[in-house]
Amino acid sequence: MTLPAFFIAHGSPALAVESNDYTRFLNQLGNRLPAPKAIVVFTAHWDCPEPSVTMDDTHQTLHDFYGFPSNMYTIDYPAPGQSELASEICALFTRSNLPHQPIRGRGLDHGVWVPLLHMYPEADIPVVVVSVDSLRSPQEQYDIGRMLEQLRHDDVLIIGSGGTVHNLRLLGDNEDEPQDWAVEFDNWMEARLEKWNTRELFQYDKKAPNARTAVPSYGTEHLAPLFYAMGTADMSRKAKRLFQSYPYGTLSLNCWQFGDGV
Repeated sequence: MTLPAFFIAHGSPALAVESNDYTRFLNQLGNRLPAPKAIVVFTAHWDCPEPSVTMDDTHQTLHDFYGFPSNMYTIDYPAPGQSELASEICALFTRSNLPHQPIRGRGLDHGVWVPLLHMYPEADIPVVVVSVDSLRSPQEQYDIGRMLEQLRHDDVLIIGSGGTVHNLRLLGDNEDEPQDWAVEFDNWMEARLEKWNTRELFQYDKKAPNARTAVPSYGTEHLAPLFYAMGTADMSRKAKRLFQSYPYGTLSLNCWQFGDGV
């Protein structure tokens, strides 16, 4: 069985305790997918120069945020790890001569456990986390994802967790009316993703409308997981947007599927 890959916006940490159209969508997505034997997550909240891979068989839940209600800090997502899969990922990186780091004891950041809490609330599917490098070019990020494409053919679900429009300085109070500039950027991305136009996508910072506003220099790590996830579907080159909304007017919550559906 071959599973599609996904780019999933993880939004605010508060998404963990919210019930809305997006959380219901994530729950339905988890229900309709065949149960994967493991999940690999490229997370925006682990940004480092060399790809790092969690090697643990158990994870702690990281509450890597501040200023939220106290109940947020008691949430536990006790998904196991899978050291065998982590070793396989490292072997695939080695095969491509990519320097990387096996890491123990890191835990699951909120970019990992918040969406998985809605998709797989039982926390019974092993999770391996892989870092991103926001300083690499989109082409390089895509190529690293492509190194792991074969995992999708072996019942492994690959997710890039981040956000397309993620400018926290421009969050508004109106949750119902998306800002035009945010929609324009996402629509530009949609048109290129659906045609798998990597030539323009990899130059989004120069070609996309409102690129610097949608993806400010301090927020490039949130878009990076999209290119990693996209690269894992290089052979099929199919992309489809499954969900889109804009809480606070500018925080883009979307989900992209890469590869054939199931």
